[in-house]
Amino acid sequence: MAVRVEAINDLGGECLYVHLDVKSEESWASAISETVNRFGKLDILVNNAGVASFFMLEELSVNEWDRVMDINAKGVFLGTKAAIPEMRKAGGGSIVNISSISGFTGQSYVSAAYNASKGAVRIFTKSTAIQYASESIRANSIHPGPIDTPMTAFREGDPAAIAASIARIPLGRSGVPDDVAYGVLYLASDESSFVTGSELVIDGGYLAQ
Repeated sequence: MAVRVEAINDLGGECLYVHLDVKSEESWASAISETVNRFGKLDILVNNAGVASFFMLEELSVNEWDRVMDINAKGVFLGTKAAIPEMRKAGGGSIVNISSISGFTGQSYVSAAYNASKGAVRIFTKSTAIQYASESIRANSIHPGPIDTPMTAFREGDPAAIAASIARIPLGRSGVPDDVAYGVLYLASDESSFVTGSELVIDGGYLAQ
């Protein structure tokens, strides 16, 4: 992580790394405090932490359900709750929540807990957007399809799994992190100043079928 921070700073950016447990209200308070102390304000929040789960429903334990919901859904709630007071002080802000195409549709190859957590993020984002629009605090969700990240690395070495995944995507390839990052950049920026409560699907056409 230190190497990434140095790389950003070397390129002319200004980066601060703060360890954060998204399941902890205290950890969120500390991270936001450090951020505001360093940069003077907080006007952008990207809730990006997430875990996958692949159990069939009858194999799904309560502990696994809680793990997925705590990180994927509770983490978004706690981050948003902690950020809003500072965004209010800043005169507004943009919250970008990373959901998934799994927040739109059920899938046989992921856990019901994962679908439920991403669906929760989707509707939570809309609720946030409506409640805080009058304070110029926007909230939008992004819904990626299959993206080549460590979360999908389990497919490496399994050509059949990779082929099956790509077969579901009209554009014929998995996404890469930059595909999602550019969507985040748009929703975090003033170019999307009239966009709130919306869902940006980045899935190569998966949901268009």
